[in-house]
Amino acid sequence: MKIVKLPKEKLAEFLSCLRAFGEIHAPTKRGEKSHVFAPLKEPAGIELDYTRTILPLKKYFLPPMETMFNFQAEKGYETPAEESDKKYIIFGVHPCDIHSLKILDLVFGGKYVDGHYFSRRSKAAIIGLDCIPDEFCFCRSTGTDFVDDGFDLFLSDIEDSYLVRVGTSLGDDMVKAADTLFQEVTVQDREKYKKKSIQRGQSFQSEIQLQDLPEIMDLEYESQIWQELGEECLGCGTCSMVCPTCYCYAVFDELNLDAASGQRIRRWDSCLFKDYALVAGGHNFRAQRSSRVKNRYFHKQRGFVSQYGRPSCVGCGRCKEYCPAGVDIIEVVNKLRSETRV
Repeated sequence: MKIVKLPKEKLAEFLSCLRAFGEIHAPTKRGEKSHVFAPLKEPAGIELDYTRTILPLKKYFLPPMETMFNFQAEKGYETPAEESDKKYIIFGVHPCDIHSLKILDLVFGGKYVDGHYFSRRSKAAIIGLDCIPDEFCFCRSTGTDFVDDGFDLFLSDIEDSYLVRVGTSLGDDMVKAADTLFQEVTVQDREKYKKKSIQRGQSFQSEIQLQDLPEIMDLEYESQIWQELGEECLGCGTCSMVCPTCYCYAVFDELNLDAASGQRIRRWDSCLFKDYALVAGGHNFRAQRSSRVKNRYFHKQRGFVSQYGRPSCVGCGRCKEYCPAGVDIIEVVNKLRSETRV
């Protein structure tokens, strides 16, 4: 893999060069402490020391709400006009979020390929960036604190410069377009990188044991823990909305005032919502909140492992940070593993 060095004072100039490849979206500040991925107007507006954005990258490829097709009584249905072919670059993506895209690619590229999702994916370039974990991060435990692929370029901080790994031919084109800004990697740069890597690994404050967790969960399927969680959980679905790998959606029709035309809409959904498992006739397979909480944990840590060989959690910490009830996945797993209930 090709690796070059970009001095930090050249970053703004590099961002200007990148505009030839598409509209740049980057982490920007929203409010006092929060960050979001948004179009970057000026290089000064970028926030590279962020830990996580409120919403993950799935918002670009699986929008919170979209029209699948329009319909009329006389003409039948027609798909919406083609989306813009405009290219864009998502800059500053952390390893855990790159892994989340790889998981979504697996899901939407399965037996029934989601063309809308991959059409949007094909228009976006991914430029990764390493980070320093905070108290919510546990991506080292999920093996998603480092990434080998899934990006066009990846920037690693080495004090006064970035080591830039080139992951694709598009990434190579980006480097060549700004060739004069880059330098060869020196022995000192390699030592800085290794030192930074050790420091980053020592910065993790949270850890989760995922080894044999599916078997533990099977053994604890009837555990009282799920009832306790059901009493804590508010059923608001926040964890699903901010999770980078939750992909459930609802489909419904919206009629216009003429009652003869309308749109079929796809919208984010959550297995924690009370009517998620409601079926015709009014029966609800998961009427109890405890069963809905259990279903979410079993899907991400048990069912996904059975189907894809890995859990669908990337350890980003969003569910821990943004849960209004303070439910902590690490505490839940620790309770499941405990020989003695406290």
